[in-house]
Amino acid sequence: MAEKLVAVKGMNDILPAESAHWEWLESELRDLMATYAYRNVRTPIVEPTGLFVRGLGEVTDIVEKEMYSFEDRLNGEALTLRPEATAGVVRAVVENNLLYDGPRRLYYMGPMFRHERPQRGRYRQFHQVGAEALGFAGPDVDAELIFMACDLWAKLGLTQVRLEINSLGQPDERLAHREALISYLSAQESLLDEEAKRRLHSNPLRILDTKNPAMQGLVNDAPKLMDYLGEASLAHFNGLRAILDDAQVPYHINPRLVRGMDYYNLSVFEFVTEELGSQGTICAGGRYDGLIAQIGGKPAPAVGWALGVERILELLKSQSLLPAAPVPDVYVVVPSADHAMVAAQVCRALRTAGAQVHMHAGTADGQGSMKSQFKRADGSGATWAVILGGDELAAGAVSVKHLRGGADAQGTVSLGDLAAWWAGQAA
Repeated sequence: MAEKLVAVKGMNDILPAESAHWEWLESELRDLMATYAYRNVRTPIVEPTGLFVRGLGEVTDIVEKEMYSFEDRLNGEALTLRPEATAGVVRAVVENNLLYDGPRRLYYMGPMFRHERPQRGRYRQFHQVGAEALGFAGPDVDAELIFMACDLWAKLGLTQVRLEINSLGQPDERLAHREALISYLSAQESLLDEEAKRRLHSNPLRILDTKNPAMQGLVNDAPKLMDYLGEASLAHFNGLRAILDDAQVPYHINPRLVRGMDYYNLSVFEFVTEELGSQGTICAGGRYDGLIAQIGGKPAPAVGWALGVERILELLKSQSLLPAAPVPDVYVVVPSADHAMVAAQVCRALRTAGAQVHMHAGTADGQGSMKSQFKRADGSGATWAVILGGDELAAGAVSVKHLRGGADAQGTVSLGDLAAWWAGQAA
């Protein structure tokens, strides 16, 4: 017997009972995006490695440690499985000149890949849905994206989710803060852990996001980026706050919120929960005004967010908000292989009328006595069984049986009236 092959660690199968929840959530998200006039874009899973090195930053954790990168053995091109989608969306916008006639509101959904230690809510193949607004400079669109996420939580019934916001200012302001931060941390280098020491001169802002309890006091007393923001950056941040305040959207200003990619500037935000342990961020984003030019396009502002599908589903499960698994409307009981042609006719008529139909198959192989078929019909969750009985078929009809104890629990319906019969049940 051949050795059994299994999935790559951290890359999971999504089986039918679970994928039904995925389809439901994706449908809810598509409806939400349409409400806000965001249109779908689909970019390749594989992109040039340089796209992420240039866009995300060479000293980010993603580029340094987490990307699945490889050399195309046919032409030697450096390629990477996308670790996030914003850079790819911007590449597509620039390459296809989508901003030629004005701003764009786009959304995407699909798998991303990062080589991390698999844990609850954090997998090597994970899935994101994101919204990107390109060509808009004002805080009104930052607020619009936050409203969209808030509307999603309300639509799904999610509670215990809080909004954290911050401003990263502009590059020159971050540079001044960076120098002050390096000076402060260097003076207390003995208190830094090894990861912080490694980042001290390459990416000191990320030290502020440390999860090391021993460094919390040091980080809390570090210079605040907010104190280095200029008038324009503060005006943008205060403009966002004013819109959120007017809409009565609660938020917490978190000066340590920095995000993991170098392309962010001005507004950044996260939606977090305490119910998923250390993986509490379920949606995050911000403004990335320099990325379009960085990837080779004409300079234009942009802002967006991404949410983790696995984490949203986990949170919905913890709050008992997942819908029941879908079940067929009708289970067609087929007494023998002699009834195969009429069974196909009956199923097609019902499906054309809008019913979800499960037809029993396998009678030609001797699978399924009438007793076992009724047991399977009941187990399927179907509301109705349609039985192809010999006497009824001879009269041009079928038997129908309500499997859930409803009124008019049993009767006959002529083959020509199946569509009308089902319309009456579905009404």
